[in-house]
Amino acid sequence: MAKEDYYQVLGVKRDAKPEELKKAYRRLARKYHPDVNPGDKAAEERFKLITEAHDVLSDPKKRGVYDRFGQYSDNLAESATSTKGRRPSDFDFAGFDWSTSASGSSNSGASFRDIFADLFGGAGAKAEREPPRPNPTRGADIEMPLTLSFEEAVTGMTSNITVNRSEQCPRCNGAGDTGGAPVTCATCKGTGQVSRAGGRMRFAQECQECSGTGKRRPPCPVCTGLGVVAKMENVKVRIPAGVDTGSRVRILGKGHSGRLGAPPGDLFIITNVGRHSYFTRKGDNIYVTIPLTVPEAALGAKIEVPTVNGKAQLRIPPGTQSGQKFRLRERGVPSLRNAQARGDQFVEVQVTLPKVISEETKDLLRRYAQMNPENPRVAMGLE
Repeated sequence: MAKEDYYQVLGVKRDAKPEELKKAYRRLARKYHPDVNPGDKAAEERFKLITEAHDVLSDPKKRGVYDRFGQYSDNLAESATSTKGRRPSDFDFAGFDWSTSASGSSNSGASFRDIFADLFGGAGAKAEREPPRPNPTRGADIEMPLTLSFEEAVTGMTSNITVNRSEQCPRCNGAGDTGGAPVTCATCKGTGQVSRAGGRMRFAQECQECSGTGKRRPPCPVCTGLGVVAKMENVKVRIPAGVDTGSRVRILGKGHSGRLGAPPGDLFIITNVGRHSYFTRKGDNIYVTIPLTVPEAALGAKIEVPTVNGKAQLRIPPGTQSGQKFRLRERGVPSLRNAQARGDQFVEVQVTLPKVISEETKDLLRRYAQMNPENPRVAMGLE
C-alpha cells in the first residue's frame, strides 16, 4: 500500500516554509497524540505518520530526496548523493520499470534492470542482503497539560500525574523483530521494489518496508515490530514557584523510551493557571483593589490588605484619592529566572460612599461643604 504524500499528511503546500511545517506538525501532534487518544489505534498510527512526515520534511537534505523521488530512505539518500557529477551516459536505469506493463511489449515481462543484471551483474544485480536492523533512536518527548490554582502557581507545588509512555519491549529489547531467519517481504513480494505511477510511465522505487532487500525478519509478537510497548506510569512532578500559563516544566528522562539503548525523551508539563477572585498578575507583579471609607481616605488609616502569603499592614496617608496605588515590595511572585528575586504587589484603593445616609450625617456633610467650598472641576474650566 502506497504511503500518503507527506505534504498532504501535514496539510501544507509543497513550498511550505520550515515555520509552517513546524506549526502544522504541532497542531496535528496535539490532536492525534496517544496521550490524548488512549487506546485509539487509528490515532496512534496517524501520529506515527505525522511524526515521520515532519522528520523528513523538516530536514532540508531529506526533503530534497523526498521531493526528487517521492519518498525517503537512507539508501535513496546515498543513491542521490552518489549520482552527483555523473555524465548522462552513466545514468542508472535501475529507477525505471521497463516491464511489459509499462511498455506494452509482449515479451516475458523481465524488467530492463533484470536483463542488464543477468548480463553484466554489478549495481543492477540482485544482491543477497540482510534485512536492515533499526538504529538506536532517542525517545520522543511527551507534553502534558496541568492546571494549577493561582496560589499553587505562586508558591509552587508537587503533584503525582499518570503518564502514558512507551518502554523498550522486554521481548525483543527494542529490535522490533524475533531475531529469526528473514522471510519474504509481503509488501514488495521479495523484489525489493514497489511500482509507482508517474504520468504515463511507472517508476520502480525501493520498498520502504524492507529497505530494498526483499526480506524482513518476523516482527516481535509482543510489540508487533514497534520495539516499544505502552506503559502507564505515575510520575511525581515538582512545579517551581512562579510558573504562569504556558510555562514548560521539564522532567528529564520521563518521555518515551529510546530504541536499542538510546536515551529516553523528556516529559514537559505545560501549566495553565486559574483565575483568582481578587488578585490579578502581570509578569511577577500582583495587583489587587481595596475599598476605603471616606473617613479612612480623608483622615488616613492603617488597614489590612491580603497578599498571597497572608495579611499585611498598609498605611493610608490623609487625603488619599480614589484610584491611588501603593506598592508592597517583594510581595509578588517569585522569579523563575532569578531564585533570589521576587515581584511586588500593587494595591489600588477605591473610596466608597455609604448607600444610606442619616439626616445627622447629611447635616455634617452640608457643614463640611460650607467650610470647604472647593470645586475640583475648576481646573477643567467648569463651574
